[in-house]
Amino acid sequence: MPWTLSVSELNDYVRRALASDPALRFVSLRGEISDFKRYASGHWYFTLKDDESRIQCVCYRQYASQIQFQPENGMKVILNGAVGLYTVSGAYQFYAESMTLDGVGELYLKFEALKAKLMKEGLFDVSKKRPLPLMPRAIGVVTSRSGAVIHDIATVTRRRFPAMQIILRPAQVQGEGAAEDIAAGIEEIAQLPQVDVIIVGRGGGSLEDLWAFNEEIVVRAIAACPIPIVSAVGHEVDVTLSDLAADLRAATPSAAAEVCVPEKKQLLTNLEKYRLSLLRAGQNALLSRKNMLSYYEKRLASRHPAALLQGARARSILLSQRMQAVMERSFTLRKARLSQLSEKLNALGPRQALSRGYAVVLADGQAVTSVEQARDEMTLLLQDGRIQVRTIQIRKEDPFDQETAKL
Repeated sequence: MPWTLSVSELNDYVRRALASDPALRFVSLRGEISDFKRYASGHWYFTLKDDESRIQCVCYRQYASQIQFQPENGMKVILNGAVGLYTVSGAYQFYAESMTLDGVGELYLKFEALKAKLMKEGLFDVSKKRPLPLMPRAIGVVTSRSGAVIHDIATVTRRRFPAMQIILRPAQVQGEGAAEDIAAGIEEIAQLPQVDVIIVGRGGGSLEDLWAFNEEIVVRAIAACPIPIVSAVGHEVDVTLSDLAADLRAATPSAAAEVCVPEKKQLLTNLEKYRLSLLRAGQNALLSRKNMLSYYEKRLASRHPAALLQGARARSILLSQRMQAVMERSFTLRKARLSQLSEKLNALGPRQALSRGYAVVLADGQAVTSVEQARDEMTLLLQDGRIQVRTIQIRKEDPFDQETAKL
């Protein structure tokens, strides 16, 4: 499925792609100026061309103000800068950061050839850049003993961390033999065990002045150095191969010292913040463990034999009380029922019948309920005694029939 983008999205994508390409971030471009325009804002807009092609160029005010001559149409110059895309028009253009008159053609070609060679070998790969140490034991500096570089680095270091040790390895930074001396200085100072980061640099100048830092021997010494290196060569607009090979490029020696030397006051502030954070974490951990210990102590106490026995005894007492209450309630109910049945039995028993004028007839010790059970002699039980009687006549009939009773 095709990738569908808006025009703005495509232009922005191309702009970011160009900006992320290391080969296009530090480019030296040679050509002839045409259509030069200088605006009131201080920005310069012009075209750089050769016999076959041309490209739109921009030099913003902060860079234009540092160029020591006034560009004119027809001038042949060398620009240092980066390639980018102007997203509004969709046109790519060159963003110039410095400009010099084209009088160093051979050096320029040598610079580009060596840059391409070393880039192909991977000496400038971003993945190889190492982080700077947070708290170096000592700062190694490879530069001229008499230049302003070491003075600027020392000034910044004393301000940020007065006790930080600076070890200078004096080196020739310009002229014949300078490249070999700089490379040797890097190798020597890297062998000192207390040095954790190295600053290599010099002040600004022309391409010829800075050429020692474009020599292959120096670039390879920087790439092979076992500890991080910060390059501080020339001014912000000057770009050397040493800058590309170093772990970090600083615009000035002072900026190099800023990134290499920690600020003591800030370190102490951070240390106190971490101490308090660690203290709070420890207190919270102890409180958590204390609560957990208390919880397990309570659980252990609840499972102690004495506690279990006490609980069992309490349950036994409770069950005994419940059983006693149930028994008493059951006994009361049964006693009431017995009393009720006793009264009912008394109401229906023979004594009550005898008290109402009835008599019980016994024959041979058994109650006579039918004339067929009658005997010659029987006993009558009355309310207050017994009567022995003889049978005179036996007649089987309904004793409550009125007609029969008259007979």
